[in-house]
Amino acid sequence: QVQLVESGGGLVQAGRSLRLSCAASGNIFSSSTMGWYRQAPGNKRELVASITSGGSTDYADSVKGRFTISRDNAKNTVYLQMNSLKPEDAAVYYCRAASRLRGYYWGQGTQVTVSS
Repeated sequence: QVQLVESGGGLVQAGRSLRLSCAASGNIFSSSTMGWYRQAPGNKRELVASITSGGSTDYADSVKGRFTISRDNAKNTVYLQMNSLKPEDAAVYYCRAASRLRGYYWGQGTQVTVSS
């Protein structure tokens, strides 16, 4: 059974940093593209960053230069380092695993709140 568990969210002042983690279980991590998405109230869920099994990354324009996605295949964990946070970054952040063979899986989300 696949499970994705996010952690690391919280309340932070604008300009500060947070690091989110997503631990995967269920033998899906190494072959999956891992992504971080976010959804603010009233908005659609949007892609923030993704990283393929080979380590290629992609970022939303709004976070380029501030956020960094990385993965540790030995720990089955993907990270999102968020620097220079802005109030508009506040949202629930979700981790997703995308496997060609097994489909898509989502975590339960972790709240990020940025105070101005």
